[in-house]
Amino acid sequence: MIFKTFWRNKNKKQDKTTDNTDTLDSFKYKTVIETRFADFDMMGHVNNAVYFTYMEIARTKYWMQAINWDWKRTGVVIAQASLDYVLPVFIDDKISMYVRTSRIGKSSFDLEYLLVKTVHGKEEVCSRGKTVCVAFDYNSKSKAPIPVHEREKMVSFEQLD
Repeated sequence: MIFKTFWRNKNKKQDKTTDNTDTLDSFKYKTVIETRFADFDMMGHVNNAVYFTYMEIARTKYWMQAINWDWKRTGVVIAQASLDYVLPVFIDDKISMYVRTSRIGKSSFDLEYLLVKTVHGKEEVCSRGKTVCVAFDYNSKSKAPIPVHEREKMVSFEQLD
């Protein structure tokens, strides 16, 4: 049996992306993360699942402060979330999260995160994360195109190509 695929011949529109660098200088948004006693496990470091909560807190602040996302018009759902653990975070550590939009498609976009702690005046990366976010219309219960205003803000703020 032979199957002919037509989709491979289509010209795909390229998504807008940032350079794939992992330096703190490549991130334009940073927010302080307040730890809670409940975040820590018996070993005295932040439980692995709590890092995803920190990513949620940081992206919400990013969307409100840097992008000004209009939640009443279009929502966002997380299609995929991943995290690489680098260093543990302990109870006395002061931590911050860097967030950036690294790719923008038609209805989805990627956010990247760097969780850092300050050690002897220098920031050290504790984790690297990524979420694939999808614009969502709650009325039709389906994905939606990224609103023009929010797309323009992301492109402008992140200086995407």
